[in-house]
Amino acid sequence: MHKASTDARSSAAGSISPASIGATGSLWASLDRARRPLPHAVCFGAGAVGGPIPAPRQQRRRELAEHVRRLHEASNGTSGFRRILACLHAEGVDASQGLVRSIMRELGIFGVQPRSNKRTTVPAPDAHTSPDLLRRDFTAAEPATRLVGDITYLRTGQGWLYLATVIDLHSRMVVGWSMAEHMRTGLVCDALRMAHTHGHVRPGAVFHSDRGSQYTSAGYAAVAGELGGVRLSVGRSGSCHDDAVAESWFSMLNNEMFHRYRFATLAEAGFAVMRYIEVFSNRQRLHSTLGYRTPAAVLALWQEAVALSA
Repeated sequence: MHKASTDARSSAAGSISPASIGATGSLWASLDRARRPLPHAVCFGAGAVGGPIPAPRQQRRRELAEHVRRLHEASNGTSGFRRILACLHAEGVDASQGLVRSIMRELGIFGVQPRSNKRTTVPAPDAHTSPDLLRRDFTAAEPATRLVGDITYLRTGQGWLYLATVIDLHSRMVVGWSMAEHMRTGLVCDALRMAHTHGHVRPGAVFHSDRGSQYTSAGYAAVAGELGGVRLSVGRSGSCHDDAVAESWFSMLNNEMFHRYRFATLAEAGFAVMRYIEVFSNRQRLHSTLGYRTPAAVLALWQEAVALSA
């Protein structure tokens, strides 16, 4: 588990559910306004290293700079040159890695760099013992067969907001999540139930986590058994590498969104986290592990292949 901190103030928390995602437009707009503006005035041409740039090249560079700026802003200011280069190629825009990096430097825009998080895993005194079924092999040939999850807690003006996730190792999609003002076993049970309800947990699927008390409790083991006989897998105590995918995803959430804003209420923070998951991370963000594709695109490709082979 982790601790993410953000200063905040005021009002009451509301319920958080996928159905409320459509009502968050005004919140997201206000978050965008709160972001530090990106620099726009950039001079290309005479005076640059290497001397004056011929007119056609200068025009090409200016056009490419607009593409780069647009894609960076579309990512909420998080994408680095590799991800932007992948977006350009997907749009049919030809550019080299060195050129994109040079333009980003001139524009004064950069990608968000990952930061480490403090782990606070506490095993239950009556922990249900489970083996490590993944052994740091975070791959899956098919979706809904190998899943990982973890808990993090996020500071708001009203106190801590606890988030549990379930991530599919095939598509790296967050297929289940739950938020609450507590971190009892019910929090992680709800996240697994959500993944199962939406068809992202096959019978006998493996779910891997750390040795936190919620995941090793008898209550969680019972719920896993009810949901098609999910096989529980746990890593070693104190080893973040044994749950690296879940750890990495929380770093993305914190660095690309949560640490960049202030949330006055639990509800406000919850809506922002939900939108990050369902809109940005699952459907817009290009993941390097997936060959700079989105989780939704990877899942769609697999579903299309299955349909064609039927």
